[in-house]
Amino acid sequence: MGVLTAVIRLALRDLRRRRTEALLLLIAIAATTTTLTVGLTVGGAADRPWDRTRAATAAPDAVATSARSADLTALANAPGVTGTAGPYPTVSVTDLRVRDVRVAAVVQGRDTATGPVDRPVVTAGGWVRRGGVVVERAFAHALKARPGDEITIAGRRLRVAGVAITAARVPYPSSTPGLVWTTRADLRLLGRPVTSHVMPIRLADPSTAPAFAAAHRNVRSWQDMGAYATAELHLVNQALLTGTWALALLAVACVAVLVGGRLADQIRRVGLLKAVGATPRLVAVVLLAEHLLVALAAAAVGLFAGWAAAPALARPSTGLLATGRPDLTPGSAVIVVAVALAVTGAATLVPAVRGARTSTVRALAGPARAPRRSPRLVALSARLPVPLLLGVRLAVRRPRRAVLALVSLAITGAMVVSAIALNGDITRKDARTTGIMFVPGAPNPVTEQVDHVVFVITFALLALAAVNAVLIAWATSLDSRRPTALARALGATPGQVTAGLSAAQLFPAALAGTLAIPLGLAVYAGARAAGGASGGGAIPYAWLPAVIPGTLVAVALLTALPVRMAGRRPVAEVLRAE
Repeated sequence: MGVLTAVIRLALRDLRRRRTEALLLLIAIAATTTTLTVGLTVGGAADRPWDRTRAATAAPDAVATSARSADLTALANAPGVTGTAGPYPTVSVTDLRVRDVRVAAVVQGRDTATGPVDRPVVTAGGWVRRGGVVVERAFAHALKARPGDEITIAGRRLRVAGVAITAARVPYPSSTPGLVWTTRADLRLLGRPVTSHVMPIRLADPSTAPAFAAAHRNVRSWQDMGAYATAELHLVNQALLTGTWALALLAVACVAVLVGGRLADQIRRVGLLKAVGATPRLVAVVLLAEHLLVALAAAAVGLFAGWAAAPALARPSTGLLATGRPDLTPGSAVIVVAVALAVTGAATLVPAVRGARTSTVRALAGPARAPRRSPRLVALSARLPVPLLLGVRLAVRRPRRAVLALVSLAITGAMVVSAIALNGDITRKDARTTGIMFVPGAPNPVTEQVDHVVFVITFALLALAAVNAVLIAWATSLDSRRPTALARALGATPGQVTAGLSAAQLFPAALAGTLAIPLGLAVYAGARAAGGASGGGAIPYAWLPAVIPGTLVAVALLTALPVRMAGRRPVAEVLRAE
């Protein structure tokens, strides 16, 4: 207990002394845990709105459609069928009007009293009556139709008696055209021929609905309809989990840079701990503990933020009954905490062990380290201008840090490219949702929700990449204080030193921007294949080359302040401190 208390006290004291670095570490890990929390919450609740709607509406296990009602009557006697409703006649119209809106619709004739199978839940107003129709809620939302509004179908004026939800049909706009219920008498008065008859079916075993649908023509199972009805929530879940993996990789790079930079600044403290009797194992535990404490705090922040953000990012279709705030299960909380600790541990373990193994004499002597010299690199860089010469040598001085910067920026750029490609695909799909089947001017809630989630993930990735770029510039500036001071002592100007530090950041940025385009296209293609989409999508290729200069400009702006401060520090002060 005494050792544990000492470890915690040392870790907390170091966190208090370096609050800015601790806050940046907290932000990096919290971004990952928040996204993971939302993804797990949405994934666990994706099917609940459909299940609740089925239970509330006495939903059928299968729905049969036929042009002849006699065929459906025969199907009602098929093995496994325990109950049916209807058949209900339906008429397809192309001239439903609400105010100035004209759109196609399916009008279904119903009885004034609902049957034992397929009882739509009225959420506003009342059920069908003579001269009064009921509009499926998602369709009514797009039409902005409410009880009491006047509606015209086939030239006949009717009143909206109510708005209702059903699980016997996929909500609009996943299923088009929109659905309207009316009385059988009003349906006949429309003067249009009956297009088809619909019969909801109850089975003895609902799980056999897919097999029943496969054995009979024009029959659709409730499982198939549920997959379409909740497609947007599953798409949101896939986008969130994909973003979580990218954020986790960025967080690992961010933590590794932060830990490496802090150890360069803490090397004397490591020597002092070992000088007073601490073993290398205890030193490594202390260095690990302070970062794991931040990881636990970040996990708590992510759990709360993700739980609060889940309802806003994962709203079910308006055509389904909401289930309230999604629950965060204990299992999901354990996963989030485990990921936070794993990300931090993976990034901290190697630097902590390497720092703990540093000899006491070397640690107390100072952080200076001999540079790595390559005859070919020296010969090449000697012919370069001073800023590029310094940039090349500083980048090669810490190759692992340059690789981390490359990976971080490449992941971010790849996700940006994927977002651009996905936006092009969404724009194309939205362009298709025009015409008589769709309400003019009404947004597509499916693509709109996916677009919002992708925007949030992209923003989180850019924010974390920005933090990472600043940390890399800070760590490089901290580690290169003595070399840059010597370069200035030998005649380099502060401007040349600043430009050299910037060049050290821009070399990996240029390569990362180039690699991001094929990587992003591969991620986008993989996501389409996983989602069962066919074809190549509508990728705006003309936009993609802008990722390369955009990456360079962003890195230059983000690292301007750290490198400028490092390049203008007094030479005598640096050399005297070293």
